Amino acid sequence: MRSMFDRRRFLGLAGAGVGALALGACGGPSIGGGAGGGTAPVDVNGPDFSGVEAAKSITFWSNHPGGSEQITRSLLDAFTQESGIEVELVTAGANYEEIAQRFQTAQASGDLPDAVVLSDVWWFRYYMQQTIIPLGTAIEAAGITTAGYRESLIGDYQYDGGQWALPWARSTPLFYYNKAHWEAAGLEDRAPQTWAEFAEWAPALKEATGVSAYEFPALDGYAGWILQNLLWGYGSGWSAEESFDIICDNPQAVEAITFAQNSIKDGWATVASQAAVDDLAAEGCSATIESTGSLVGLLDTVGDKFEVGVGFLPGGPQVQTPVCPTGGAGLGIPSGIDPANQLASAMMIGFLTNPENTVKFSAATGYMPVQTDADVSTLLAETPQIQTAIDQLEVTRSQDWARVFVPGADLEMANAAAAVLNEQADVQETLTGLKSTLEELYTTQVEPNIG
Repeated sequence: MRSMFDRRRFLGLAGAGVGALALGACGGPSIGGGAGGGTAPVDVNGPDFSGVEAAKSITFWSNHPGGSEQITRSLLDAFTQESGIEVELVTAGANYEEIAQRFQTAQASGDLPDAVVLSDVWWFRYYMQQTIIPLGTAIEAAGITTAGYRESLIGDYQYDGGQWALPWARSTPLFYYNKAHWEAAGLEDRAPQTWAEFAEWAPALKEATGVSAYEFPALDGYAGWILQNLLWGYGSGWSAEESFDIICDNPQAVEAITFAQNSIKDGWATVASQAAVDDLAAEGCSATIESTGSLVGLLDTVGDKFEVGVGFLPGGPQVQTPVCPTGGAGLGIPSGIDPANQLASAMMIGFLTNPENTVKFSAATGYMPVQTDADVSTLLAETPQIQTAIDQLEVTRSQDWARVFVPGADLEMANAAAAVLNEQADVQETLTGLKSTLEELYTTQVEPNIG
C-alpha cells in the first residue's frame, strides 16, 4: 500500500473531513456530509454545557442487542423515576447495520435520536463524519465517574484525545461446548488450549456423537470478527497490529485459513447457516464460538438437556494469548441535536452503564459488566459461566484496523470466508484477492480522509 500510519499519527489525523465513505457488511449507509457533519475542527473535550439544563424527554435508538429490550426498558423506567427524564426507546433496526442506515438517513432529514447504539464496526464512521460528539464535557456535566469502566472496553472509544462513546453491550467471543458430548468422547472437561489440540479431539467427538465436533458461526457478520482468533494464533491477521498494513495473504494467514478449510474437508467441522448456538442447543454440533451476548439465551434454551461448558478461545501454533477480540456496542450522542438533549442523554448513558445496572444488564443478556467495581457476586451465583468471560477480558486484543476502520471490509472478509469454507476455493488465491480489495478500499475511502 502507498502509505501506512503508525498509531500516533493515525489518531491525530482521524478527525479530518470525510468524503463519501461506503459502509460495509450487509450494505450499510454511505457516509458523506450531513446534518452535524463537516470538516471544521472539533473540540475533543466536547460542547460547552455551561448553564444548560437537561431536557425532560429524549429518544434512544437501539436494536436491542442480545435480546435486551425488556431489561433496557426496565432500566429506563428506573432512570425516569430517578431523574424525571422520559425516554422513548425506539427499535431503530433489527441489527447494527439497520441502525447505521437509519442514523445516516437522519443526518439529512434532521430526525435524529438523542442517544444511539454504536457498534464496534460502525461507530468510527460517525466519528470521522463528526456526527457524534466527544463526551468529555457531557460526562463531566452529567456527573459520570469514568474511573470504574474496564480499561479495555472504554479505551475502544478513545481517539484523537476524545471519548466518543461509553461501553454498554460489550462482549468477547467464547468457546461453547456440550459437556455431555465431551464426556461421551472421554475428553477432559475444558476447552482446548489450541486449535491443534481440538483437531486431535475432533474425531473422538464425532464418533461418539454422530454430529460435527465444531460449527463455525454464520459467516455473515461473524467471519471477520471470529476468524481474527485463528489468524492471530498463527501469527497473522487481517492487518498488522495497530496498522492498515494488509497482511491477510501472508504465509501465516494462508496456513491459518487452510486449517479452517481442512476442518471442513476432514469432516469434523461445518458452517452454521444462521445462529451456531441454536445448533449447539439442539445438539446438532458439539462446540462453537459465539459472543458472550449469546450466553444467557443459550442457557435458557438448553435448560436441563445438558450442561454448557465455556472456555477461552484456543490459541495457535505461534501465539497462545492474547487471541481473543472484544466486540459489541457502546452508546453515543449525535452532534446535531440541542445541548439540553445531549446532556439528558449523557445522564441516561451514565445510569445505564453504572456499576449496579451493568450487572443487571449482564444478568439478562450475557454481555460483560463494563465496570470493574460492579458487584458480580449475585450474577455469578446465578450464571457462573460469566466468570470465564470476565477473566478472558484480561487477555483480549484490539481488533484489526482492517476490520473495524475500513468501510466495506467486514463484508469482503465474509465473502472470502464463504468462498474458502463453503465452496472450497483456493486459499492463497482467495486471500490475495481479498488483500487487493482491502487495499483498494483503504486507499480510496480511508487514506484520503485521514491525511
